[in-house]
Amino acid sequence: MAELESLETAAEHERILREIESTDTACIGPTLRSVYDGEEHGRFMEKLEARIRNHDREIEKMCNFHYQGFVDSITELLKVRGEAQKLKNQVTDTNRKLQNEGKELIIAMEELKQCRLQQRNISATVDKLTQCLPVLEMYSKLREQMKSKRHYPALKTLEHLEHTYLPQVSHYRFCKIMVDNIPKLREEIKEVSMSDLKDFLESIRKHSDKIGETAMKQAQQQRNLDNIVSQHPRISGGKKSKKEVCASSDLEVKNTSPMSEQDSGILDVEDEDEDEEVPGAQDLVDFSPVYRCLHIYSVLGARETFENYYRKQRRKQARLVLQPPSNMHETLDGYRKYFNQIVGFFVVEDHILHTTQGLVNRAYIDELWEMALSKTIAALRTHSSYCSDPSLVLDLKNLIVLFADTLQGYGFPVNQLFDMLLEIQDQYSETLLKKWSGVFRNILDSDNYSPIPVTNEDVYKKIVGQFPFQDAELEKQPFPKKFPFSEFVPKVYNQIKEFIYACLKFSEDLHLSSTEVDDMIRKSTNLLLTRTLSNCLQNVIKRKNVGLTELVQIIINTTHLEKSCKFLEEFITNITNVLPETVHTTKLYGTTTFKDARHAAEEEIYTNLNQKIDQFLQLADYDWMAMEPSSKASDYLVDLIGFLRSTFAVFTHLPVSHCHQIGKVAQTACMSACKHLSTSLMQLLLEAEVRQLTLGALQQFNLDVEECER
Repeated sequence: MAELESLETAAEHERILREIESTDTACIGPTLRSVYDGEEHGRFMEKLEARIRNHDREIEKMCNFHYQGFVDSITELLKVRGEAQKLKNQVTDTNRKLQNEGKELIIAMEELKQCRLQQRNISATVDKLTQCLPVLEMYSKLREQMKSKRHYPALKTLEHLEHTYLPQVSHYRFCKIMVDNIPKLREEIKEVSMSDLKDFLESIRKHSDKIGETAMKQAQQQRNLDNIVSQHPRISGGKKSKKEVCASSDLEVKNTSPMSEQDSGILDVEDEDEDEEVPGAQDLVDFSPVYRCLHIYSVLGARETFENYYRKQRRKQARLVLQPPSNMHETLDGYRKYFNQIVGFFVVEDHILHTTQGLVNRAYIDELWEMALSKTIAALRTHSSYCSDPSLVLDLKNLIVLFADTLQGYGFPVNQLFDMLLEIQDQYSETLLKKWSGVFRNILDSDNYSPIPVTNEDVYKKIVGQFPFQDAELEKQPFPKKFPFSEFVPKVYNQIKEFIYACLKFSEDLHLSSTEVDDMIRKSTNLLLTRTLSNCLQNVIKRKNVGLTELVQIIINTTHLEKSCKFLEEFITNITNVLPETVHTTKLYGTTTFKDARHAAEEEIYTNLNQKIDQFLQLADYDWMAMEPSSKASDYLVDLIGFLRSTFAVFTHLPVSHCHQIGKVAQTACMSACKHLSTSLMQLLLEAEVRQLTLGALQQFNLDVEECER
């Protein structure tokens, strides 16, 4: 057992020795620690010393073996020293020769140095000139732009010159001169651009009516197109809408660079035919002077000054535009030119609003429009009041509607204009009533007050087509035959319908409801019937020398016109689509009008008969002192009875359909005449001049009374 442990210890020591021999000195610590950790470090030290001795013996053997080589090496080294001395001498000699030869090279190098210095100076000069030349070129370009009046590009060039180029070469004297000139150039550009703006404003003032005319033509085209589309919904292509046209023209103007060099003002446009496409209102105007001046003042930091100046000048122009000419009411062209100028003004302002940022704003536009609206409405109220021609009033209304629609298309509120049109409608009704008063007078004056004779079916159908008349008895009668009424009946009836049509024309495009249109037409028609036609009939009835035949015919005529009122009601209902049963629907008063006229004619018959009786009685010449009566009635009384007999014979020749109605009139007239005659005869007896009577005179008077009784 002890032998085995000693063998293991010897093997471990051998391993440690090998590690010491093979391991780097820096890492030998752990190996030595393992020796001291064991208990046999004394035996290890013995083995270590034995190993050292073995190595020393090997070193000694090796040195003895290589000693001759060492001696030989020393010998060789001594030989090399001699050769090295020779080499040193050769190097020294070569160096001396090289120095002699290098003097020329040094001279050449100095010359090269000078050339390089000159080359560097030239390069620096070229660089400086390269920096200066763009400045000079830009300044030359600036002068050229100023000379050719291209002010906005000149301002841009000036900005580049001041901020980009001049700072790079600011230490040169010519640059300082340029810097000093820059404020003067800016002021010059500012003044010239303002001059262009003034020219533009003057030009736009002169041509406002042309711009407005074009805008209103465009609105009219759009309205016509809308009407076509509403009638034929499938037809939807072909032309641009107003908004599209405006948008496209806006785009064209926006794409026009402010650097455009066109002159300010209005572009020449030939008058377009109605069928041709009307150019957009903005297409007529070159707005580049405004844009250029705005940009120039913005760049110069004086935008607010420019905005205030522009707005002030346009306000002045607005006041001039809104001042109507004194003779505007005389022709439609006067109104048209006035509207064209207003539309032209606001079309320009609307375009400026949408194509510039803040030059004008919505508040400024609204303020101008409020002023324009109040002045325009005041002017129209004043001038339209002078107009007595209904055709001119209607044309004016259509023009105002077109004016309102045009501006409404640009976003301006126009409700007040339509409210004012309702006021003009009252005036229009008055002018219509005056016109129709003359029409009715002519019809009544030219009428023969005889029943209308018809000789064939065509004439009969024509009259029945003009006036709603149905009579089964008359239809059965053979030709020739007569209508019971005279010619003024169908003529008056048709003129009432024409009046209704005229009222309807005014109500078009006023954005009124069917009920409002119906009410307006009925009120105007009532005025026509109760005032105009009634007065005309009364004048005919009351005029001098009107005959009994005429009065009787008037009674018949008014009876038929009274019956036709329900057809007029239906006619109005058909054109307005408002049923008569609708709440608040105004009723026609024609029945009352014709009844009043008929009663007036009846009263006139009674009055005329009494007047004729009075005329005959004035011929009475009784001899109140006569002793014997004559054998017959007085001549005046015979004539009077003959007149009355022939007068009442008129009533017996009337159409059968009117015998009952006229019979009552005749009966009343007869009673009135008899009563008046009896009263008048009684008055003859009771006159203050008759102081005494003879029996013969009384018998003659009694004879006359008996004649009246028969």
